[in-house]
Amino acid sequence: MELIDQLVQSLTVYAIPLVLAITFHEAAHGYVAKRCGDLTAFRLGRVSLNPLRHVDPIGTVIVPLVMLIGAAAAGTPGFLFGWAKPVPVNFHALRNPKVHMAFVAAAGPAANLIQAIVWGVLLNLLGASGSEYLVAVATAGIVVNLILMMINLLPILPLDGGRIALSLLPDKWASNYARLEPYGFPILLVVMIAHMQMGILDPLLNGAGQAFVHLLRLGA
Repeated sequence: MELIDQLVQSLTVYAIPLVLAITFHEAAHGYVAKRCGDLTAFRLGRVSLNPLRHVDPIGTVIVPLVMLIGAAAAGTPGFLFGWAKPVPVNFHALRNPKVHMAFVAAAGPAANLIQAIVWGVLLNLLGASGSEYLVAVATAGIVVNLILMMINLLPILPLDGGRIALSLLPDKWASNYARLEPYGFPILLVVMIAHMQMGILDPLLNGAGQAFVHLLRLGA
């Protein structure tokens, strides 16, 4: 029963921030693609803040749930990660494919950064007098969005960081780099397993967290 109680508590805290983080991330990709000339996502109804249009049964539900169960069983905060159905983008339809590819890719992590800031402002407004539940949700919102932002910025195709790197490379290098995309998911899987075993991403995530806290202090 204790494990179930911990799982239910984690779900009530993380469900809203995670769904919002993924929804805004994907909608931002579609919105920027539309502004840059590609209407693919718009025509498929993916430029939407309706979470049901973006939910992936495995990435949005099963994987985060398994990670929460594992964290609850271990009695640790764990490492929460998930994804939505990728927004389809026809890069050839963009007005300036190479440049606009970077804009479209960066839109998702930018949406997560903005959400983390909003959650941080809310956390500051709540202060010490805020309800324990709302403070926990706001804190989860910051953590979830920073993790999604940093993971997606890894220079691994087809992640957003890989798309940004592809757009910045000279054409010859970009062509060779693009050939690595079929291996992107296995590489990411190895990185995630290595992180959970050895915390290899901790310096990156901790650095992002410290930079975010400093940013909030400057804005206070």
